Amino acid sequence: MLAKRIIPCLDIKNGRTVKGTNFIRLRDAGDPVELARIYSDQGADELVFLDITATSDKRKTLVSLVEKIAREINIPFTVGGGIGSVEDVKALLRAGADKVSVNSAAVYRPELINELSAKFGNQCIVLAIDANLVGDRWKVFTHGGRKETEKELFAWAEEGQKRGAGEILFTAMTRDGTKDGFEIEANKKLTGMLTIPVIASGGAGKMQHFSEVFLQAGVEAALAASVFHYGEIKIKELKNKLKKDGIVIRI
Repeated sequence: MLAKRIIPCLDIKNGRTVKGTNFIRLRDAGDPVELARIYSDQGADELVFLDITATSDKRKTLVSLVEKIAREINIPFTVGGGIGSVEDVKALLRAGADKVSVNSAAVYRPELINELSAKFGNQCIVLAIDANLVGDRWKVFTHGGRKETEKELFAWAEEGQKRGAGEILFTAMTRDGTKDGFEIEANKKLTGMLTIPVIASGGAGKMQHFSEVFLQAGVEAALAASVFHYGEIKIKELKNKLKKDGIVIRI
């Protein structure tokens, strides 16, 4: 059995790490280069960097910041925000990214997933999906959670897999920043229907929440931000707790 992964996430705005609740009320969470180094040293399995206003500001991801972070860490590094072409991905991989995360651009032009997977391999392509409950449907949102689309979470995740995405990063907007626990049912449905890894995001508040999403939803990885940024959960302690709960994890 493959080891489960713990992934801190750096949401970047104006070159700083930020964190909010339900994608709004953003507050400063520190220097991204310093945080990245800390997480790498603490034993994080991967690091995700999302330039959360790149698409809404109609600009590219901050390549110079990606370069600075890549020099400080020795763990796999996924970068997203404003990616819309093969050239964008080339620039980020040259800057030190190992994988890229596509979101808004892929929603509006799904062929982008095919193009990137064909060029760089599906192991390099993460399809990030931000979804919110609208009535009883999980609707896909773009532009950092600002724009509702007609796409539905499960159909879009399945299409993304068929087009060549190597992983799905699902952020439940209803849970984002709440610290009430991960969205179990939607993640469980995703892992049951897909053959590629699912990364759960949104809702981590205590160590037990990580155990629950691994054991109950079957996800391959769990991503969190504020509980790590503000020192509420230490990665080493979390991994020891997961191991005690019978979860295969790299210590």
